[in-house]
Amino acid sequence: MSFGRRNQEEIVTEETKIWVCKADDCKCWVRDNFKSSAVPTCPICKSDMEQTTRVLEVINNPGKHS
Repeated sequence: MSFGRRNQEEIVTEETKIWVCKADDCKCWVRDNFKSSAVPTCPICKSDMEQTTRVLEVINNPGKHS
């Protein structure tokens, strides 16, 4: 018997577009499908952000239309 072990769902990941803060002392990033404008500014320090990609868990944004 194994106590405390549950069948866990496999975590689905994919290469995801994100925006990363350009400020050296800020580690903020935002998923592309959660950004608030075409070219977002950092919500933490208000610096410019640049687009890149990361392999992340898939999360859908039901409020955002593709």
